[in-house]
Amino acid sequence: MKILTLHVVLTLYLLTDVVAGKFHLFMPQWTHQDKRYSHFSERERLLMKDKAKQMFQNGYDNYIKYAFPQDELNPVDCKGRGPDYGNPSNININDVLGDYILTLVDTLDTLAIMNNASEFKKAVQLVIEYASFDKNNTVQVFEATIRIIGGLLSAHLLIKEPSQPFGDLVPAHYEDELLHLAHDLAARLLPSFEGTSTGIPYPRVNLQNGVPLNSSNSTCTAGAGTLILEMGVLSHLLGDPVYKARAKRALKSLWSYRSNVTGLFGNVINIQTGAWEGGMSGVGAGLDSFFEYLLKAYILFGDAEMLKMFNESYESIKFHLRRGRNHCNKGDGLPPIYVNVNMRNGETVNNWIDSLQAAWPGVQVLNGDIEEAICSHAIFYAIWRRFDALPERYNWHLKAPEILFYPLRPELVESTYLLYQATKNPFYLHVGKEILDSINQYAKVKCGYATIHDVTKKDHEDRMESFFLSETCKYLYLCEKVGHKRTYFLPIKSNYLSQIEHSIGLP
Repeated sequence: MKILTLHVVLTLYLLTDVVAGKFHLFMPQWTHQDKRYSHFSERERLLMKDKAKQMFQNGYDNYIKYAFPQDELNPVDCKGRGPDYGNPSNININDVLGDYILTLVDTLDTLAIMNNASEFKKAVQLVIEYASFDKNNTVQVFEATIRIIGGLLSAHLLIKEPSQPFGDLVPAHYEDELLHLAHDLAARLLPSFEGTSTGIPYPRVNLQNGVPLNSSNSTCTAGAGTLILEMGVLSHLLGDPVYKARAKRALKSLWSYRSNVTGLFGNVINIQTGAWEGGMSGVGAGLDSFFEYLLKAYILFGDAEMLKMFNESYESIKFHLRRGRNHCNKGDGLPPIYVNVNMRNGETVNNWIDSLQAAWPGVQVLNGDIEEAICSHAIFYAIWRRFDALPERYNWHLKAPEILFYPLRPELVESTYLLYQATKNPFYLHVGKEILDSINQYAKVKCGYATIHDVTKKDHEDRMESFFLSETCKYLYLCEKVGHKRTYFLPIKSNYLSQIEHSIGLP
């Protein structure tokens, strides 16, 4: 799942205060793989940082030139993209695009983090001038919250930060307009929480008219349970508890419907009855950010109840979903992997993992479970090495992708960044460089970077989603200074790394 600047701030805090000292190196001898990965010079790091900035700038400049004020850029045809008014049922587009300059709003914090203060201030003025939510458009509550409200609040907090660590980000005559916009949108989303017997929100809302008459009563766990950070911060800034209260009520309601046998959640629930319509439990699509937000709600708000819920969920996940040997870096058996199971009995229900699950290693880092994160990450890195991209779904039994496209998602990049911050092992800088080089080689088109339609063929779909600029480029850019005072071995033993690679189909 995508993570906004609020998450970056939390990450930097947690890594310096919690994770320190909880990882260790495992390698007893030097191998050819150590020689490949053990060093990453300051010159290489700066070059990588510059390439990531250039990648972002290319996409951003083309969005401004060819797409603004529309929501997204079509980088092949060099045109803008907005809602699909001709086909209201096209939720792949209409859930995300609300005709509210999505890419610009979602990207504000990345401009700041890349120290482009002048463009940040220009972009804020454009948002103030052009952004409006008084539109007869039906959008997904989850997407509007994490991308738009999250983007607006992140930029507002950066402007109001007294120390201004990224340069002078305060636009002339700024009067909290971004906060007011976030408030306006959140108020339009509130009807989604009304009229449900469970307190779990409707998945979609019309920005002018509230919940549509034909709205579905089915929602995914992540969609309903990934609102607490943005709504909680908004409540704090406004001094109005209602937004956080609605989001927390939804979380606690979902919690009450978990299996009393396994402690697991399904992936789709009926918001009126609380019945699980999808009984698959996993850490990928449909559930991923639910667990992430439980942990981060504790980090941001100090909410011990959220931490207790996360810890209990984490134990259930490791007990029922984890397969393979007991330890990442010792013992015999297959590599550890988290599979999809039946929420009621923990039995494996399919043989695939999906690209959103690549965020799970990052959650494990934030939880201080570094060794587990190392092995979880290694599986997705091996898939990337095989395809120079991450297919949306990969069958680990058949060693083949099942859903072939890659929309330039940030999850693997974010986990790579978090593991580097936690371990300072240059292995993860090499991983980041490989990801950056692959995207430049296979996704770059005339006016930006395009979704890879088929990872085995490297053909394109004409779409550049906002999270590519707001997250993928950002995490590739965010690397700290490389240390040189100790010898680095692989974070995972070379024989185990080779085992994982072979299990994915690499020679």
